[in-house]
Amino acid sequence: MPDETALRDPGRGLGWRVRALVAGRVVLATFGGYGVAALSTAFLALVLPMARSEAVATATLLSFAIMVGAVVWVFSARTLARAAFGLAVPGALLAGGLWLAMTLVDTVPPA
Repeated sequence: MPDETALRDPGRGLGWRVRALVAGRVVLATFGGYGVAALSTAFLALVLPMARSEAVATATLLSFAIMVGAVVWVFSARTLARAAFGLAVPGALLAGGLWLAMTLVDTVPPA
């Protein structure tokens, strides 16, 4: 944990550890948030009970809110490991749900 005087005093530079932790959160928020949002979009597009085109549009609109929620989660988590775990669990659940939905939902368009 960096000393708090380095964070309060603009004259002192931030240590490389603080910069690395912030960079790690930025990378996790970018790629992890995108992964969770993409998985949720695909999952919701298959399972929402409406016409396929409306389900895709609704899922895409919801993905923006999911991405924002993931970014907020990453930067509000106490540690980087907890932030990663907090994205990995919903990501794994969404991947499992997507796999299940793809096996159960008929994705062939009507003739």
